[in-house]
Amino acid sequence: MIAVNIDIDSPQPAVQTTGDMEIKAQELRNQARKMKEDEEKRLEREREKEINEAKRVAEDNERKRYLASRKAEEEEEKRAREKVRQKLEADKNERRRVLGLPPSASHTATIPSAHDKKNYVSVTSVSKAEQLRECLRTLKRSHKDDEGAVKSAFQTLLVYVGNVAKNPDSENFRKIRVGNPLFQNKVGRLRGGIEFLELCGFERIEEDKYLFLPRDKVNLAVLNSAGLQIKSAMSNPFFALLSHP
Repeated sequence: MIAVNIDIDSPQPAVQTTGDMEIKAQELRNQARKMKEDEEKRLEREREKEINEAKRVAEDNERKRYLASRKAEEEEEKRAREKVRQKLEADKNERRRVLGLPPSASHTATIPSAHDKKNYVSVTSVSKAEQLRECLRTLKRSHKDDEGAVKSAFQTLLVYVGNVAKNPDSENFRKIRVGNPLFQNKVGRLRGGIEFLELCGFERIEEDKYLFLPRDKVNLAVLNSAGLQIKSAMSNPFFALLSHP
């Protein structure tokens, strides 16, 4: 037998050049960047969705409070009309009595029940709360380009009503000098600032030099409601969105 040498070429391993490696690395970087961008977009969509939901809930709550206050005001107006009607009826029957005529058939003596009085107080409280809320909305909308001033005004008003609520017998907390530079800078110069204090019971005295809340006119329910409205205005970013039409 004759020995035959047969050389079989084995495949050579592929050798990557520096250029190929750079291209591959760039592709990986591009993929990583795209994945990061996609993730950021997803998170941004979720954040936007959460913000929109929070806004919707806040607007819905404001709308419910507004509708409740309007309903309460309508009931209060209805009671006022009924009171006027009863007064007119009483005057009519008094004139008939003077003339010697019998009372009209429609005349009925109506004495408000304890339940009616309780409802009236409740209606009045709701109406006052809405007035306070609307006053704060006006302040916030009127100075929407100066958030710092609005925040400072809310904080100062909260201190005023809080001090009176905690110390109703102290005249120092129930009397404010309108010309005080600090008061003017934080509250007096802003539209709605003094009006809010007046809704809380403060009155202008001594030719408008002072705001004064008489001891017998201190209403803790109103002051507490005022404090709640201020805190809501400070914490709710959508506080000024809804208002009376």
